[in-house]
Amino acid sequence: MDHFEIRDGALHAEQVALAEIGCEVGTPVYVYSRATLERHARVFREALSSLPKVHIAFAVKSNPNLAVLRVLAREGYGADVVSEGEMNRALAAGMPAGDIVFSGVGKSKRELTAAVRAGIGQFNLESEEEGVELAGIAASLGLRATCALRVNPDVDAGTHAKISTGKAENKFGVPYDRAAAIYARLSALEGLEMHGLAVHIGSQISDLEPSRKAFVKMGALMRELREQGLTVSHMDLGGGLGVPYKPGESLPTPAEYGAMVAEVAGDWGVTVMFEPGRVITGNAGVLVTEVIRVKEGASAPWVVVDAAMNDLARPAMYDAWHDFSAVQPTGETMLANVVGPICESSDTFAKNREIDVVKAGDLAVFRTAGAYGATMANTYNSRALVPEVMVDGDKWAIVAERIEPATILAAEQVPDWLD
Repeated sequence: MDHFEIRDGALHAEQVALAEIGCEVGTPVYVYSRATLERHARVFREALSSLPKVHIAFAVKSNPNLAVLRVLAREGYGADVVSEGEMNRALAAGMPAGDIVFSGVGKSKRELTAAVRAGIGQFNLESEEEGVELAGIAASLGLRATCALRVNPDVDAGTHAKISTGKAENKFGVPYDRAAAIYARLSALEGLEMHGLAVHIGSQISDLEPSRKAFVKMGALMRELREQGLTVSHMDLGGGLGVPYKPGESLPTPAEYGAMVAEVAGDWGVTVMFEPGRVITGNAGVLVTEVIRVKEGASAPWVVVDAAMNDLARPAMYDAWHDFSAVQPTGETMLANVVGPICESSDTFAKNREIDVVKAGDLAVFRTAGAYGATMANTYNSRALVPEVMVDGDKWAIVAERIEPATILAAEQVPDWLD
């Protein structure tokens, strides 16, 4: 459920007309609903209520906007980060350092050092080499870094190949059959406190069975480590729960996911950790765009909008579906192609799709754009960096300004030897 609804013939975010925001801020513009963020955060937490000890760290990569993070911090969420920049955003949003999990396969020495000094709660180690390097950094500072070892369980999540992370050929984690030996060696290092295991098999998961299979394997590994006298007090099960993008699409609910986890992990005697992203923010945001023109096509008209693949990259990167609907629908529909203005054929949002009838100057939205939307935006074709707005009941505010091409140009320099 979200809080984007038709009221008096026009699409609103909570109590604010999207046309008002589009008019005052300009388009394209991302719009987030605070009420939706809070509802999704609470629904996910409630789904895990049968587990005795739970830690939830929001996957910052899915939406790193400071206002979004502040809302989730107030809901008691920590942060799952994959860079020093994301860590600093989480801290700036008020998320305690001890509630931050640092993930990612390529943490640099600088990032490891900064995170140790910040006192983050857990490093998810992706390799033995990373653990050895981190141990040296922590020991040199007279500190100990609390860690979990990320394990690759060789389980296919059944999702898009570019967001699958748990198969043997993926770059993430250590091989399952070597994990116990690596964990034992890392546990002996001065500077490290190994306290758990981590796993994450992919994003936009639509079937719980692969996750169940991975979690069962992790439980077996946990028991093997404990039999060796090693400490395993935390089990990080990652994130990846999907959200519906198409009308009528049915995906596992947080409640169904929570029931599956409780069945598998309820007797583990650990703090069970989660890193949700898309399931919290996906349906909490839309991208508002204006129709530039509708031009005749060979088989269907081309609806050209001012949003482009640099503003919303998912369709170009993953052939992803985002519903497209008019802000002031008439009830009439048309078969059309929806495209942006960038000079690439990949700048296409929909092909031969039935959409609301729109004409030049109309506003429309791409739905389910609150995750992996603005965070992946760029300035290709020297376009502006898209702004972001948050709505709270009957009020709204710009939470990320549009960065104009002139501002970006001013950051560049021509060396003297080219004069």
